[in-house]
Amino acid sequence: MKPENIQLFWDSLWQDYINRVKYAKIYQKMIINAGGTVSNDHIAFRSLRLNININKTQINLGIKLFEPILNRLGYEAAGEYFFPDTHLYACHYKHPEQEKYSLPKLFISELIVEELPDEIAAIIRKTVSNGNFDCFLQSSKDNFEIDNTNLILNAKETFTRHWQTPYYSDIQKVNQVSQYGAWILLHGYAANHFTADVNRQNTPKYPNIEITANGLADLGIPMKAEIEGSMNLGLRQTATHAVNEQVTVIDDSSGVEIQIPWTYAYYELAQRYVVEIEPGKQELFDAFLGDNARQLFEMTRLN
Repeated sequence: MKPENIQLFWDSLWQDYINRVKYAKIYQKMIINAGGTVSNDHIAFRSLRLNININKTQINLGIKLFEPILNRLGYEAAGEYFFPDTHLYACHYKHPEQEKYSLPKLFISELIVEELPDEIAAIIRKTVSNGNFDCFLQSSKDNFEIDNTNLILNAKETFTRHWQTPYYSDIQKVNQVSQYGAWILLHGYAANHFTADVNRQNTPKYPNIEITANGLADLGIPMKAEIEGSMNLGLRQTATHAVNEQVTVIDDSSGVEIQIPWTYAYYELAQRYVVEIEPGKQELFDAFLGDNARQLFEMTRLN
């Protein structure tokens, strides 16, 4: 697929995202009004490492489910990260021409369901077991091609929730053990967050992550108190708070759908720095820091 069409694929998700995450839309306006450029460093998605059978076909609902689509888009695995305390694992992917075409990196994580208490794992399995994953299964076929004329439809069909509406009591139980798991049951594969590329903002008014974060705070956006990482490590990150949405769940007593408030997504800021990768050789850091990611996972915790 042509790189410009790959960007169109992600742009279709970006438009949905900024309509749901008003903080990102405010950032976009702030940077453009300063004569700068809005570019995404990476997009993050969440998933479940869980095998289920669909029409006599076993599929895994974790990172493996994404890989056929990522291959079609030309993305390659570039790093992995482990979070044993929260039963999470993640990979990041990048495109060979990401610098030339300003393509975002991808950070995809998965909850290792088999490591959870049996009751919680059973709730998750029950909720997702009747999901419709045809768009993923189609993408794994050898003759599958992402039709450039249907890029937006393809993105919207893929990065959404593919299973039944969860029960309210199930969400509460899962949330007590894994806020990540509850978030997944409610939002599915919707983008967890986009990330401003501070390095590419190209405006002297917002030259670094501190001034950018302060600018958002001055506009009334609630920001994470800390900036994670360091220049020496090559990456510093912070984020807005997560927005709250009204989500649909099934009321246990009546069996009807009701609306409850829950966190959806935040908007992240990332600034990268040149680091020495070997004696005498320096490059802009192009990966992720596990400790930073661990802190950012918590931004969707329901307060």
